[in-house]
Amino acid sequence: MNPDRVKTIEISVAEVTPKTSWIFVELETASGLRGAGEATLVGRESEVVAAARRLAPVVLDLDDALPDLLPKDYPLAGLPDAAAFSAIDQALWDITAQRRGLRLADALGGARRDTIPLYANINRRTLDRSPEGFAQSARDAIAAGYEAIKIAPFDEVTPEIGAGGILEKVVPGLIRIESVRSAIGLERKLMVDCHWRLNEAAAEAVIAAVAASGLYWIECPLPESVENLPALRRLRRLANRDGMRLAGCEQNIRQQGFAPFLQAEVYDVMMPDVKYVGGLMEMLDLSKAMAATGVEFSPHNPSGPISHAASLHVAAVAENFTMLECQFDETPWFSKLRGTPRSSPVQGDTSLPSAPGLGAVLDRQALDQCRRIRWRAP
Repeated sequence: MNPDRVKTIEISVAEVTPKTSWIFVELETASGLRGAGEATLVGRESEVVAAARRLAPVVLDLDDALPDLLPKDYPLAGLPDAAAFSAIDQALWDITAQRRGLRLADALGGARRDTIPLYANINRRTLDRSPEGFAQSARDAIAAGYEAIKIAPFDEVTPEIGAGGILEKVVPGLIRIESVRSAIGLERKLMVDCHWRLNEAAAEAVIAAVAASGLYWIECPLPESVENLPALRRLRRLANRDGMRLAGCEQNIRQQGFAPFLQAEVYDVMMPDVKYVGGLMEMLDLSKAMAATGVEFSPHNPSGPISHAASLHVAAVAENFTMLECQFDETPWFSKLRGTPRSSPVQGDTSLPSAPGLGAVLDRQALDQCRRIRWRAP
């Protein structure tokens, strides 16, 4: 087969809500194949675009549009670099699978499952932050076919309040948790994302307070530093004692970024993100390392339609996969940009896309309607 080199790279930053912009990377080859990747990193869009521009000459110089040719030692100094690199890798895999006439999952090694369990992240669509506002969003997600819900209820806990004020500030979040649990019943999974806002004492208080609520997991309670590994391990023991899991590691890069957390046995569930992990095969290799240590693999996926499609295919291939995050009803642009409405889950499950490649193609007309920044090379 003759080489088919990348001819152009196009980056789009599309504003989809006043608070959210999605970043897409599209590659086109000399033969006309187009592949897409997503590099969304909310609030750091200009840094991701700059990182993609630095990477562009490397991609244009590849002998063929193959993900295996991306230099595995390309330096990923932080999340913007990782997001740009991961999106390029997704796009190259999309092209490779299309060229072979395969679904991306089959190009990655073969699908173990054709239906993927989802859970609904209702945080960004919940503009009414009252307990009833959270409860209504949860009811709407259940009505849409989801069987598991995640919330981020600790709005009042911010870095500005300092360690001494956290215990008082978690109370409104605890009330929101109870409101959602009452709305969805005890039979459905409920996860709580703390967004790294707590200290150990506050996290201990939260675990004790929600023990009767039957949470499936508590996510990212503390900043994920090496110094916090002993505290995270203590929190895991407390959560496990009350029948809950501890989850985290959604922004870690490559396997070496996860290794200290695996070795310290701090999490029951790890949540690598296709946008940051440094490549789809990197993510699948990581899932194997997690399986070997008994850690559940549940990809982080709160973004747009391209990262969602890539995450579905990874979830289909990974041996120890449990369930996949899905941003519920944040914006109608999710369906508009993929050209077709997103199908509702059935009893919490969705089907794997059947078309070659990602099975998701950005709608050019819809993208042109977004308020966006655009960069193209060469």
